Amino acid sequence: MKIKLLGKNLEELKALAAEEGLPSYTAKQIARWLYVKKAGSIEQMTDLSKAAREKLQQKYEVGLVRYSHLQSSSDGTKKYLFPVSCAHTRALNASCSGREDVKLEDGAIEAVMIPDDDRATLCVSSQSGCKMGCRFCMTGRQGFHGNLSAADIISQFISVDESDRLTNAVFMGMGEPLDNYDNVMRAIEILTADWGFAWSPKRITVSTIGVLPNLKRYLDECKCHLAVSLHDPFPDERLEMMPVQKSWQIADVLALIRQYDFTGQRRVSFEYTMFAGFNDTQAHADALSRMLKGLECRVNLIRFHKIPDFPYGTSSDLIIENFKKRMNNSGITTTIRASRGEDILAACGMLAGEHKS
Repeated sequence: MKIKLLGKNLEELKALAAEEGLPSYTAKQIARWLYVKKAGSIEQMTDLSKAAREKLQQKYEVGLVRYSHLQSSSDGTKKYLFPVSCAHTRALNASCSGREDVKLEDGAIEAVMIPDDDRATLCVSSQSGCKMGCRFCMTGRQGFHGNLSAADIISQFISVDESDRLTNAVFMGMGEPLDNYDNVMRAIEILTADWGFAWSPKRITVSTIGVLPNLKRYLDECKCHLAVSLHDPFPDERLEMMPVQKSWQIADVLALIRQYDFTGQRRVSFEYTMFAGFNDTQAHADALSRMLKGLECRVNLIRFHKIPDFPYGTSSDLIIENFKKRMNNSGITTTIRASRGEDILAACGMLAGEHKS
């Protein structure tokens, strides 16, 4: 099996060039072909000598993953299906003396392109399936199939038809980004480095349900925006919807976030999905306001998109609007996120690595 070039950073490409006896400047040439010109093959890297290309082709390949299916929504949203093979590390049983094995598992992930006037935002997946098991999320119901590599993540940016027009990215697709921290951060490095896509960190938002150890690393190491999936201010109710509340309580997540400055370019927002009769009362709005008081942030209210075998429906427009007004009146900037792509199962919580014929 050949080694993928996609997903490597500049230092790794320099090491590769040295190992293969190629000039040091070859690394920047390869990076430009991968991340600026978005080449699909080594043969396309025409400013490398023919001998260099032939040498690279013996051991390496670009490793770009093309989408296998595309659906378009009536509102202009597009959903792309990608086949992936995830490196999934598992601990073996006691008879194997606690060693770890890497198993390749086939799966599929989805990326969603959301157009909005002069913006084109890509909602990116970071895992196939998810470990977190949120009851209202179709991805979480699958279980976990594996982490995406940096090449799998970057392929989503390069392969979509709108690749050259993308203005923003949100790591809000399938999976928990901070549970695949190293690969997500490698992808962000490629997106923001001057030898890569050269995007400003302000164009990227990473979502999390609150994986505390890696959240601290993210806040220390990354300048991109943060979005926290909160969904309920009452711990017992949040636990009913989100098992992660047992391991990493939202109060502890907020205590960590309060240690950082969000008055400058980096922003923090909180995602709040509205479930009819469960978390949409005035008491919930007041408790949420108290929880976030004094924190420079935004709350995004999300209409719940009904999924099978789930007991709650979608809050009415009037209740959502009143919830928003109550939050804003308490001093917490709150907006209602427009629902996009529901007719092709591309809206929040609906990604399942499947497509409608």
